[in-house]
Amino acid sequence: MKKLLNIPKFKNEDEEREFWWKLDLSEYFEPSDFERVSFPDLKPTTRSISIRIPEYLLDRVKEKANELAIPYQSLIKQYIKKGVFTEI
Repeated sequence: MKKLLNIPKFKNEDEEREFWWKLDLSEYFEPSDFERVSFPDLKPTTRSISIRIPEYLLDRVKEKANELAIPYQSLIKQYIKKGVFTEI
């Protein structure tokens, strides 16, 4: 640690945001001061979207999801994720 960081009491979120925005943490910490942490219960932000797909395809996805005993929207997300992260 380079020097002690004194964090003031903030009157509101705007004041706190401005404080952190202007602060250069490299003046106070060395990379070795940090430790890896895990947030196992943190869920990623999601957003609703609309997508048009042929009815026969949606029906097939629903059938497959039923076979696997999972919600069809979860199966669609898995398919999208697999497609995005698969090398072409």
